Amino acid sequence: MLKKHSKFFESLLLLIDWVVLSISWVLSYYLRMYSGIIPVYTKIPPFKIYLTLLIFMIPLWGVIFKWFGLYRPRRVSTRFSEIFDIAKASTFATLLLISFTFLFRQYEFSRLTFIYFWLINILLLSLIRILFREFLRLIRQKGYNQRHAFVVGTEKSGQDLVNKIRKHPELGIQISGFLTDAQKSVGTEIQGIKVVGKYSDIRELITGRGIDIIFVALPFHAHNRLKEVLDWIGDEAVSIVVLPDLFEFVTLRGSVSEFEGMPLISLRDTPLYGWNIIVKRVSDIIFSSVIILVTSPLMLIIAMLIKLTSKGPVLYKQERMGLDGKVFNMLKFRTMFENAEMKTGPIWTKKDDPRCTNIGKLLRMVSLDELPQFFNVFKGNMSIVGPRPERPVFIENFRNTVPKYMLRHKMKAGITGWAQVSGWRGNTSLEKRIEYDLYYIENWSLNFDLKIIWLTLWNGFINKHAY
Repeated sequence: MLKKHSKFFESLLLLIDWVVLSISWVLSYYLRMYSGIIPVYTKIPPFKIYLTLLIFMIPLWGVIFKWFGLYRPRRVSTRFSEIFDIAKASTFATLLLISFTFLFRQYEFSRLTFIYFWLINILLLSLIRILFREFLRLIRQKGYNQRHAFVVGTEKSGQDLVNKIRKHPELGIQISGFLTDAQKSVGTEIQGIKVVGKYSDIRELITGRGIDIIFVALPFHAHNRLKEVLDWIGDEAVSIVVLPDLFEFVTLRGSVSEFEGMPLISLRDTPLYGWNIIVKRVSDIIFSSVIILVTSPLMLIIAMLIKLTSKGPVLYKQERMGLDGKVFNMLKFRTMFENAEMKTGPIWTKKDDPRCTNIGKLLRMVSLDELPQFFNVFKGNMSIVGPRPERPVFIENFRNTVPKYMLRHKMKAGITGWAQVSGWRGNTSLEKRIEYDLYYIENWSLNFDLKIIWLTLWNGFINKHAY
């Protein structure tokens, strides 16, 4: 039932977007060709050619908007965040459209028409989305198109389900009560919702309260009661949705999929699959190429200073563990005296470390020793954003003492990360760093990467824990 509601609204929004897209394109054509704002000095191109382009535009906008997550339920996001997503998706789609039109060598489309379209489309789509969200909230508040549900099970999974449904008023689902297996709990309230009866009372309660949906959220130890509950429901005309209580076993990006009619529950997965791999890799190549090009004079100066002030190579290669536990050589500017670990062995750098050269201390303080890692990014060993990679020699100890430590290797290692911009860098709590790394992997998106890059630049490269 939840899925059907979501699909209905997704289809409705897609249809509305296509209508707005068509109106924006037609309006842009007439604004450019007939408004007189900017004169047309050549023969006005026939409208038929521009109209034909909509055949390509309509599916393109649908794919791009879905890719940018514009058809997912908007949880507690603000209007601004949705408008920002629309602007990004529209910009990307418009740039692809312009690139596509270059294939038509026999005809040149007006660039000004594309600019008008880009602005009008973003404006109209944003306005329509705001009105659509307000319309949904209004009809739900007035009680229209509501679905009434019971939650079978009063434990954590059932309570979590209620919280999530409350975040989606656009679904129009009202929780009418909990059902329990404990007689003493009947009549009490959980999160403001009354426990209306026992499992065995469910058929009578469905009839008496006009229930449309039953959410079965039994605790893991009580799943053997599922058949009993279904027998008690019998042939009542209600939708039944079963929520498996597997949350305690979900460690990373749990999901549900279907294979040949069989539901498959993933307890652990990586966000890097399908288009996500391509998006992250393309953005890494673009960012690393630009940064290498811009900072190449600075890197040359740093290399000369290192060479002139101490013996040894300019670059230092160090083994680090990356995606899926694979080891790679991470590049850094050498900041220590040659063979610095010969006496001490592998140890973490400490404040005022005597092994560091004078130039090395300065480079570490402003994080410029990490510039060569952009070559790792360009090569594909690392990403711009991701959990900071650690040395294998330390990892064996960490995995035995820090819960879920190895899960951070389900994402490609990064130069900067959510933990670093949140203050967990260098000699800080390792547990907190892992917590933030796993949150990043759970919630990864291109937007999240851009936010972290921005925060890295905004916060600056000087950090009290960088030494």
